[in-house]
Amino acid sequence: MMKKRRVVVIALGGNALIMEGQRGTIAEQFENTRKSLAGIVYCLKQGYGVVITHGNGPQVGNMLLMVEGSRNQVPELPLGVCVADTEGAIGYMIQQSITNRLRKEGLDRCVVTMLTQVIVDKHDKAFSNPTKPIGPFFPKEEAERFRKEKGWHIVEDSHRGYRRVVASPNPLKIVEERAVKSLLAAGDIVIAAGGGGIPVITKEDGDWEGVDVVVDKDLASSVLARDIKADCLLMLTGVEHVFLNFKQPNERALKALTVEEAERYLKEGHFPPGSMGPKIQAAINFLNWGGEVAIIAAIDKVKEALEGITGTKITKD
Repeated sequence: MMKKRRVVVIALGGNALIMEGQRGTIAEQFENTRKSLAGIVYCLKQGYGVVITHGNGPQVGNMLLMVEGSRNQVPELPLGVCVADTEGAIGYMIQQSITNRLRKEGLDRCVVTMLTQVIVDKHDKAFSNPTKPIGPFFPKEEAERFRKEKGWHIVEDSHRGYRRVVASPNPLKIVEERAVKSLLAAGDIVIAAGGGGIPVITKEDGDWEGVDVVVDKDLASSVLARDIKADCLLMLTGVEHVFLNFKQPNERALKALTVEEAERYLKEGHFPPGSMGPKIQAAINFLNWGGEVAIIAAIDKVKEALEGITGTKITKD
Protein backbone atom coordinates (compact mmCIF):
# COMPACT_ATOMS: atom_id res chain seq x y z
CA MET A 1 0.00 0.00 0.00
CA MET A 2 1.36 3.40 -1.01
CA LYS A 3 2.32 5.64 1.93
CA LYS A 4 0.16 8.76 2.25
CA ARG A 5 2.06 11.90 1.32
CA ARG A 6 2.34 14.39 4.17
CA VAL A 7 0.76 17.78 3.50
CA VAL A 8 1.91 21.12 4.90
CA VAL A 9 0.00 24.40 4.69
CA ILE A 10 2.54 27.24 4.73
CA ALA A 11 1.07 30.60 5.74
CA LEU A 12 3.17 33.62 4.74
CA GLY A 13 2.41 36.74 6.76
CA GLY A 14 1.62 39.94 4.88
CA ASN A 15 4.10 41.72 7.12
CA ALA A 16 6.72 39.13 6.16
CA LEU A 17 6.33 40.20 2.52
CA ILE A 18 6.69 43.87 3.48
CA MET A 19 9.30 44.05 6.23
CA GLU A 20 9.23 46.64 8.99
CA GLY A 21 10.66 49.95 7.76
CA GLN A 22 10.16 49.19 4.04
CA ARG A 23 7.98 51.23 1.67
CA GLY A 24 6.43 48.09 0.24
CA THR A 25 7.52 48.50 -3.38
CA ILE A 26 6.94 45.59 -5.74
CA ALA A 27 10.72 45.05 -5.95
CA GLU A 28 10.92 44.79 -2.14
CA GLN A 29 8.00 42.35 -2.03
CA PHE A 30 9.54 40.14 -4.73
CA GLU A 31 12.84 40.12 -2.82
CA ASN A 32 11.14 39.22 0.47
CA THR A 33 9.11 36.51 -1.28
CA ARG A 34 12.29 34.91 -2.60
CA LYS A 35 13.64 34.64 0.97
CA SER A 36 10.92 32.12 1.78
CA LEU A 37 11.55 29.91 -1.24
CA ALA A 38 14.41 27.84 0.16
CA GLY A 39 12.08 26.50 2.82
CA ILE A 40 9.34 25.72 0.33
CA VAL A 41 11.81 23.88 -1.92
CA TYR A 42 13.01 21.96 1.15
CA CYS A 43 9.43 20.84 1.85
CA LEU A 44 9.01 19.65 -1.74
CA LYS A 45 12.30 17.73 -1.66
CA GLN A 46 11.19 16.09 1.58
CA GLY A 47 8.09 14.83 -0.23
CA TYR A 48 5.50 17.14 1.26
CA GLY A 49 2.41 18.22 -0.61
CA VAL A 50 2.49 22.02 -0.31
CA VAL A 51 -0.31 24.56 -0.09
CA ILE A 52 0.70 28.19 0.41
CA THR A 53 -1.47 30.90 1.93
CA HIS A 54 -0.49 34.50 2.49
CA GLY A 55 -1.50 37.67 4.24
CA ASN A 56 -2.33 40.96 2.55
CA GLY A 57 -2.85 43.45 5.38
CA PRO A 58 -0.23 46.02 4.30
CA GLN A 59 -1.01 45.51 0.61
CA VAL A 60 -4.79 45.88 0.83
CA GLY A 61 -4.35 48.87 3.13
CA ASN A 62 -2.08 50.54 0.57
CA MET A 63 -4.63 49.81 -2.14
CA LEU A 64 -7.37 51.39 -0.05
CA LEU A 65 -5.21 54.52 0.25
CA MET A 66 -4.98 54.63 -3.54
CA VAL A 67 -8.75 54.18 -3.77
CA GLU A 68 -9.27 57.05 -1.33
CA GLY A 69 -6.86 59.26 -3.24
CA SER A 70 -8.56 58.72 -6.60
CA ARG A 71 -12.20 58.58 -5.54
CA ASN A 72 -13.05 61.74 -7.50
CA GLN A 73 -11.46 60.41 -10.71
CA VAL A 74 -12.52 56.73 -10.89
CA PRO A 75 -15.31 54.60 -9.37
CA GLU A 76 -14.53 53.57 -5.81
CA LEU A 77 -13.67 49.90 -5.22
CA PRO A 78 -15.26 48.10 -2.26
CA LEU A 79 -13.02 46.40 0.29
CA GLY A 80 -13.96 42.89 -0.91
CA VAL A 81 -12.77 43.68 -4.44
CA CYS A 82 -9.53 45.14 -3.03
CA VAL A 83 -9.01 41.84 -1.17
CA ALA A 84 -9.55 39.90 -4.42
CA ASP A 85 -7.22 42.23 -6.31
CA THR A 86 -4.38 41.85 -3.82
CA GLU A 87 -4.93 38.08 -3.59
CA GLY A 88 -4.26 37.88 -7.31
CA ALA A 89 -1.30 40.26 -7.25
CA ILE A 90 0.49 38.63 -4.32
CA GLY A 91 -0.32 35.18 -5.68
CA TYR A 92 1.32 36.19 -8.96
CA MET A 93 4.51 37.27 -7.16
CA ILE A 94 4.69 34.04 -5.17
CA GLN A 95 3.79 31.88 -8.17
CA GLN A 96 6.38 33.41 -10.48
CA SER A 97 9.10 33.35 -7.83
CA ILE A 98 8.48 29.69 -6.98
CA THR A 99 8.26 28.66 -10.65
CA ASN A 100 11.62 30.31 -11.39
CA ARG A 101 13.26 28.71 -8.36
CA LEU A 102 11.89 25.24 -9.15
CA ARG A 103 13.23 25.47 -12.70
CA LYS A 104 16.70 26.27 -11.33
CA GLU A 105 16.40 23.34 -8.91
CA GLY A 106 15.42 20.99 -11.74
CA LEU A 107 11.97 20.35 -10.25
CA ASP A 108 9.16 20.04 -12.78
CA ARG A 109 6.09 21.09 -10.79
CA CYS A 110 3.09 23.22 -11.68
CA VAL A 111 2.32 26.20 -9.42
CA VAL A 112 -1.28 27.45 -9.35
CA THR A 113 -2.75 30.58 -7.77
CA MET A 114 -6.42 30.18 -6.93
CA LEU A 115 -8.70 33.11 -6.16
CA THR A 116 -10.42 31.74 -3.09
CA GLN A 117 -13.75 32.66 -1.52
CA VAL A 118 -14.38 31.99 2.15
CA ILE A 119 -17.84 31.74 3.68
CA VAL A 120 -18.58 33.80 6.80
CA ASP A 121 -21.73 34.07 8.91
CA LYS A 122 -23.63 37.27 8.16
CA HIS A 123 -24.74 37.30 11.82
CA ASP A 124 -21.17 37.08 13.16
CA LYS A 125 -20.74 39.57 16.03
CA ALA A 126 -17.45 40.72 14.48
CA PHE A 127 -19.41 42.84 11.99
CA SER A 128 -20.12 45.31 14.79
CA ASN A 129 -16.66 45.06 16.41
CA PRO A 130 -13.76 45.90 14.02
CA THR A 131 -10.46 44.35 15.18
CA LYS A 132 -8.39 43.40 12.11
CA PRO A 133 -5.46 45.73 11.28
CA ILE A 134 -4.91 46.55 7.61
CA GLY A 135 -2.55 48.90 5.86
CA PRO A 136 0.58 50.71 6.99
CA PHE A 137 1.52 51.94 10.47
CA PHE A 138 0.83 55.62 11.17
CA PRO A 139 2.14 58.05 13.80
CA LYS A 140 -0.50 58.85 16.42
CA GLU A 141 -1.26 62.34 15.07
CA GLU A 142 -1.80 61.13 11.48
CA ALA A 143 -3.92 58.22 12.68
CA GLU A 144 -6.15 60.61 14.62
CA ARG A 145 -6.59 62.75 11.50
CA PHE A 146 -7.74 59.69 9.50
CA ARG A 147 -10.11 58.77 12.31
CA LYS A 148 -11.74 62.20 12.15
CA GLU A 149 -11.66 62.76 8.38
CA LYS A 150 -12.44 59.25 7.12
CA GLY A 151 -14.28 57.69 10.03
CA TRP A 152 -11.70 54.90 10.30
CA HIS A 153 -11.44 52.71 13.37
CA ILE A 154 -7.86 53.06 14.67
CA VAL A 155 -5.89 51.01 17.22
CA GLU A 156 -2.32 50.85 18.50
CA ASP A 157 -0.65 47.69 17.16
CA SER A 158 1.90 45.96 19.45
CA HIS A 159 3.85 49.16 20.22
CA ARG A 160 4.73 49.53 16.52
CA GLY A 161 2.39 52.39 15.67
CA TYR A 162 -1.28 52.94 14.82
CA ARG A 163 -3.28 51.10 12.15
CA ARG A 164 -6.75 51.03 10.67
CA VAL A 165 -8.90 48.08 11.77
CA VAL A 166 -11.91 46.57 10.01
CA ALA A 167 -14.41 43.82 10.82
CA SER A 168 -12.98 40.28 10.67
CA PRO A 169 -15.59 37.51 11.04
CA ASN A 170 -14.58 33.89 11.56
CA PRO A 171 -14.10 31.77 8.41
CA LEU A 172 -16.46 28.79 8.18
CA LYS A 173 -15.59 27.05 4.91
CA ILE A 174 -13.42 27.49 1.82
CA VAL A 175 -15.65 27.55 -1.28
CA GLU A 176 -12.96 26.14 -3.60
CA GLU A 177 -11.88 23.37 -1.21
CA ARG A 178 -12.47 20.55 -3.73
CA ALA A 179 -10.40 22.30 -6.39
CA VAL A 180 -7.49 22.69 -3.94
CA LYS A 181 -7.69 18.96 -3.12
CA SER A 182 -7.72 18.02 -6.81
CA LEU A 183 -4.67 20.14 -7.63
CA LEU A 184 -2.81 18.85 -4.59
CA ALA A 185 -3.61 15.24 -5.56
CA ALA A 186 -2.17 15.94 -9.02
CA GLY A 187 1.12 16.99 -7.43
CA ASP A 188 0.66 20.71 -8.01
CA ILE A 189 1.71 23.46 -5.59
CA VAL A 190 -1.36 25.51 -4.69
CA ILE A 191 -1.48 29.14 -3.55
CA ALA A 192 -4.90 29.65 -1.97
CA ALA A 193 -6.87 31.62 0.65
CA GLY A 194 -4.68 34.66 0.01
CA GLY A 195 -5.39 37.44 2.47
CA GLY A 196 -7.74 35.06 4.26
CA GLY A 197 -9.76 34.63 1.08
CA ILE A 198 -12.50 36.80 -0.40
CA PRO A 199 -15.27 36.99 2.24
CA VAL A 200 -18.75 35.96 1.10
CA ILE A 201 -22.06 35.32 2.83
CA THR A 202 -24.74 32.83 1.78
CA LYS A 203 -27.97 34.55 0.71
CA GLU A 204 -31.45 33.19 1.27
CA ASP A 205 -31.52 31.74 -2.25
CA GLY A 206 -28.18 29.98 -1.72
CA ASP A 207 -26.12 32.40 -3.80
CA TRP A 208 -22.86 33.78 -2.44
CA GLU A 209 -22.37 37.54 -2.13
CA GLY A 210 -19.24 39.48 -1.23
CA VAL A 211 -19.06 41.56 1.96
CA ASP A 212 -16.73 44.41 2.89
CA VAL A 213 -14.77 42.76 5.67
CA VAL A 214 -11.51 40.84 5.84
CA VAL A 215 -10.87 37.33 7.15
CA ASP A 216 -7.74 36.62 9.13
CA LYS A 217 -5.27 34.71 6.99
CA ASP A 218 -4.14 32.37 9.75
CA LEU A 219 -7.69 31.43 10.77
CA ALA A 220 -8.58 30.82 7.12
CA SER A 221 -5.39 28.76 6.75
CA SER A 222 -6.45 26.56 9.67
CA VAL A 223 -9.86 25.97 8.06
CA LEU A 224 -8.19 25.10 4.75
CA ALA A 225 -5.68 22.83 6.52
CA ARG A 226 -8.55 21.09 8.30
CA ASP A 227 -10.56 20.57 5.13
CA ILE A 228 -7.68 19.15 3.08
CA LYS A 229 -6.53 17.04 6.06
CA ALA A 230 -3.06 18.61 6.24
CA ASP A 231 -0.55 17.21 8.72
CA CYS A 232 1.21 20.48 9.54
CA LEU A 233 0.20 24.14 9.67
CA LEU A 234 3.35 26.28 9.37
CA MET A 235 2.77 30.00 10.00
CA LEU A 236 5.67 32.24 8.96
CA THR A 237 6.12 35.77 10.20
CA GLY A 238 8.77 38.37 11.07
CA VAL A 239 9.96 36.76 14.34
CA GLU A 240 11.59 33.40 15.09
CA HIS A 241 9.42 32.47 18.07
CA VAL A 242 6.23 33.21 19.92
CA PHE A 243 7.08 35.43 22.89
CA LEU A 244 5.56 36.17 26.26
CA ASN A 245 5.75 39.91 27.14
CA PHE A 246 6.82 40.73 23.56
CA LYS A 247 9.25 43.70 23.29
CA GLN A 248 9.20 44.16 27.05
CA PRO A 249 12.29 43.89 29.30
CA ASN A 250 11.04 40.52 30.56
CA GLU A 251 10.15 39.00 27.17
CA ARG A 252 10.58 35.23 26.88
CA ALA A 253 10.72 33.06 23.76
CA LEU A 254 8.54 29.95 23.77
CA LYS A 255 10.07 26.94 22.00
CA ALA A 256 7.12 24.59 22.53
CA LEU A 257 3.48 24.82 23.65
CA THR A 258 0.62 22.47 24.25
CA VAL A 259 -2.92 23.45 23.28
CA GLU A 260 -3.75 23.83 26.97
CA GLU A 261 -0.83 26.20 27.54
CA ALA A 262 -1.61 28.17 24.38
CA GLU A 263 -5.24 28.59 25.44
CA ARG A 264 -4.19 29.78 28.89
CA TYR A 265 -1.67 32.33 27.61
CA LEU A 266 -4.19 33.57 25.05
CA LYS A 267 -6.83 34.01 27.74
CA GLU A 268 -4.33 35.89 29.92
CA GLY A 269 -3.85 38.43 27.11
CA HIS A 270 -0.26 37.64 26.13
CA PHE A 271 -1.04 37.54 22.40
CA PRO A 272 -2.65 40.70 20.91
CA PRO A 273 -5.64 40.18 18.57
CA GLY A 274 -3.94 42.20 15.83
CA SER A 275 -0.69 40.22 15.65
CA MET A 276 0.17 36.91 17.36
CA GLY A 277 -3.32 36.21 18.75
CA PRO A 278 -4.87 34.88 15.52
CA LYS A 279 -1.84 32.64 14.89
CA ILE A 280 -2.20 31.05 18.31
CA GLN A 281 -5.96 30.64 17.83
CA ALA A 282 -5.41 29.15 14.37
CA ALA A 283 -2.97 26.62 15.84
CA ILE A 284 -5.43 25.72 18.60
CA ASN A 285 -8.26 25.29 16.09
CA PHE A 286 -6.18 23.15 13.72
CA LEU A 287 -5.01 20.82 16.47
CA ASN A 288 -8.47 20.51 18.02
CA TRP A 289 -9.80 19.58 14.56
CA GLY A 290 -7.31 16.70 14.34
CA GLY A 291 -4.14 18.31 12.95
CA GLU A 292 -0.79 16.87 14.00
CA VAL A 293 1.38 19.93 14.61
CA ALA A 294 1.36 23.72 14.19
CA ILE A 295 4.58 25.74 13.99
CA ILE A 296 5.13 29.50 14.15
CA ALA A 297 8.54 30.63 12.83
CA ALA A 298 10.47 33.25 10.84
CA ILE A 299 9.86 33.39 7.10
CA ASP A 300 13.47 32.42 6.25
CA LYS A 301 13.70 29.56 8.79
CA VAL A 302 11.37 26.90 7.33
CA LYS A 303 13.93 24.08 7.23
CA GLU A 304 15.14 24.84 10.74
CA ALA A 305 11.58 25.08 12.05
CA LEU A 306 10.57 21.70 10.61
CA GLU A 307 13.73 20.19 12.08
CA GLY A 308 12.90 21.61 15.51
CA ILE A 309 15.91 23.93 15.66
CA THR A 310 13.90 27.17 15.82
CA GLY A 311 10.32 28.36 15.89
CA THR A 312 7.52 27.59 18.33
CA LYS A 313 6.06 24.08 18.01
CA ILE A 314 2.47 23.64 19.20
CA THR A 315 1.00 20.19 19.76
CA LYS A 316 -2.14 18.72 21.28
CA ASP A 317 -0.34 17.34 24.35
